[in-house]
This record gives sequence, C-alpha cells and structure tokens, in this order.
Amino acid sequence: MSLDKQSYEAQRWLGTAEEDLDAAKVLLREGKYSHSCFLAQQSGEKALKALWYFLGEDPWGHSIYKLILEIPDEEIRKKMAEIQDEAVGLDRFYIPTRYPNGLPDLTPAKYYFQRDVEFSIRAAGAIISKIREHIQPPSQ
Repeated sequence: MSLDKQSYEAQRWLGTAEEDLDAAKVLLREGKYSHSCFLAQQSGEKALKALWYFLGEDPWGHSIYKLILEIPDEEIRKKMAEIQDEAVGLDRFYIPTRYPNGLPDLTPAKYYFQRDVEFSIRAAGAIISKIREHIQPPSQ
C-alpha cells in the first residue's frame, strides 16, 4: 500500500473513531449509558486501527490493549504505553455493554452508570489524542 493510501485509510478510521466518540457523548446526555460505553470502546478501537493502517499494517481483533501491545513499530509501541490503562478500561466495555447474557442476571441498561460513561469518553478521547500525535492529515 502506498504512503498516500495508508494515510487516507488511517484518516478514514480516525474520523470514524471521532464520530463514534461524538455519538457516545450524545448517548450520555440521553442516559443510554451502556450504549455510550460501547461506542466509546469502538472509538478507541478504531483509533488504534487507524494507527495500524497508517503504519501500513492490517490490524485484527477488538482488544484495544492487545492492539497496543502488538503495534509493529517498537518506538511507537513504547509511546502508546501511556494509554494502556485507558485501553484496558475500554476493553471491559466491548461485550457486556451489548448483550443481556454478558452479565449475570442483569441487562446492560441496569448495570452501567454515568461514571462509567465519563471514564469511557475520557479514555477514548485520550487514545484519539495520542494517535493524532502520530497521524497527521495530509498536507494540501
């Protein structure tokens, strides 16, 4: 993949990550906490995948933490260590926020609270900011 194509694909993924984060904020205002947490997780995941595409790699999986641990560029991987706590926290919102059988005897709507969303939105925002340090929009 050419550098232009890598940059283009990275920007598509990062833009979608930012849209997911915006949607998570809307859902927070509406009190839809489990859905908001999930979209924040998706935001962090897509941001990390944007970095992988920027590096010319093809990411696989849904664990944000694992995507950080396996970044193919050692120097960037070390810098991403700063957001590992956010990654681990967001990973916890991938499955149980969506499925009624992901939690014992509770549905997601009864299990997630405003503080969970506030953490997830902060965490996803931190991940996007860190990724933005490495992925810059193409010069025009």
